Amino acid sequence: MNDVPTTTSVATPVQLDAVHKTYGRGESAVEALAGVSVAFPAGTFTAVMGPSGSGKSTLLHCAAGLDTPTSGQVTLVGTDLKGKNETQLTELRREHVAFIFQSFNLMPALNVEQNVTLPTLLAGRAPDKAWVDQVIARVGLSQRVKHRPGELSGGQQQRVAIARALAARPAVVFADEPTGALDTTTALEVLGLMRELVSAGQTIVMVTHDPVAASHADNVLFLVDGRIVTQMASPSVDAVASTLAHLGEQARRQR
Repeated sequence: MNDVPTTTSVATPVQLDAVHKTYGRGESAVEALAGVSVAFPAGTFTAVMGPSGSGKSTLLHCAAGLDTPTSGQVTLVGTDLKGKNETQLTELRREHVAFIFQSFNLMPALNVEQNVTLPTLLAGRAPDKAWVDQVIARVGLSQRVKHRPGELSGGQQQRVAIARALAARPAVVFADEPTGALDTTTALEVLGLMRELVSAGQTIVMVTHDPVAASHADNVLFLVDGRIVTQMASPSVDAVASTLAHLGEQARRQR
């Protein structure tokens, strides 16, 4: 594996302090996050899990500056996001952050290689072709580099989205179910690549429902009703699955 330099030396590139997020008003208001405080240090891989509606995606969106907290503070690569306009947030993310979401958000007119290198080009940097080729190979798309998204399966499109995020060598990767559409072999290969990037100093925050994917993380946060109810270091598949089942049963009893 080539050395993978990060784009920032901030010790804690993602931090949330007493973050609340409420949607709606009055009796119809829904509190998606209820005072979440958590830090994601550089060079760590954190999985975020919990029952449906627990606030996982909202936490991810607030941490990345894609959604604005109702109250509290979010710091991203050393920058307090409060008061930043959309242009400032976009520039910050373009320089330091990459995303892997369930919706692939690929450019239909561009082929695999062009989609993968687009964020780096938009940031004004020349892509490292050797690294780009290595990432594309690791997600199993070396034979598809000239294909456009319309010529690929859903799983292959997700691999392009993953390669695009990793090829930019960002300081932080936010991932929402990054392996959900992949076969087991490719998913394990991608998770292995993500682990190597973390070892080189990058930070990954991943929302997932899959205990196998979560077991590749250093730490797992479990959310229920917008609150972090427990954490697990050095997670195993069985321990994660057991905790999820317990929290899910609790949530069902409370409804």
